[in-house]
Amino acid sequence: MTVLSAAVVVTGCSKSNSVLLGRVEANLGTHPIIVTDCYRTSVPSTQMTKDPVDGTVVYRWAPCVDADVVIHHDLLMVNGKAYKRLSPGDTIIVDHGQVLVNTHVARGVGELP
Repeated sequence: MTVLSAAVVVTGCSKSNSVLLGRVEANLGTHPIIVTDCYRTSVPSTQMTKDPVDGTVVYRWAPCVDADVVIHHDLLMVNGKAYKRLSPGDTIIVDHGQVLVNTHVARGVGELP
């Protein structure tokens, strides 16, 4: 019985989804994304599409109702608000509505149309 309980805990708390901690993780291109305060038993996959105008890649991940992360032309957008241009490998954290890039608070630069 103890072995079965441990197996359930291990599979329920993978690197990409920790139900107990409310933390989910994914990669958008070269960028690790971490979203906290997200208590879900399953997390939707990331999406990669092409911009119909210029053919560039658009990454999107919406693991929770209040966290919609988009990267287009290296511009980070969270919940429809533009934040900053990213460098390859930058880590993004969305923590209780606050956006951090490489552990530094990112300031919004404007709303998107």
